Amino acid sequence: MTRLLLDDTFGEALAYALELHRDQWRKGNAQLPYLGHLLGVCSLVLDDGGTQEQAIAALLHDAVEDRGGRPTLAEIDRRFGSEAAGIVEACSDTLDKEHEQRPWRARREDYLAHLERQPPGVLRVSLADKLFNARSILRDLLEIGDELWERFNAGRDEQLWHYRALADAFLRLAPGPMARELDEVVSSIERHVAR
Repeated sequence: MTRLLLDDTFGEALAYALELHRDQWRKGNAQLPYLGHLLGVCSLVLDDGGTQEQAIAALLHDAVEDRGGRPTLAEIDRRFGSEAAGIVEACSDTLDKEHEQRPWRARREDYLAHLERQPPGVLRVSLADKLFNARSILRDLLEIGDELWERFNAGRDEQLWHYRALADAFLRLAPGPMARELDEVVSSIERHVAR
């Protein structure tokens, strides 16, 4: 693996992520800044050998959905380049207002099908996002129990289906340590719920 030197562009992306998400909090825990999620996903991407562009996309992967839609995507493209913007766009599932109105399960099935056509950079950032979220679900499940499922738009069984489908897809599409860890975390969630 070649040594990756992050330059000032990465620092600018970090500052932009802070600007966009400064007043946003983690789902289910209004004490934790949302930026922690973005930093965690970025860390997973870098630990997996990701490029600077992929790390920038990890920092900004929710910016389009949560903070401004297509104008934010255009700003990401202008400031950080088409590769980072393309990954952010591919990781966003609510750019299309029609799509946003579709049922929760249909949108998740669309995203799973969408993953089948994505290049490695998109898969890496998406996988890091899902792994970070699955780790958070497991941690909170162990800490607060089934109450955790109340914070989601879909219930426990739908969430379990979704994360199992993601784990299976990533094991096939992006095999490696992150995909194996996602599978292990999802299996731990499934075992805990089955008790």
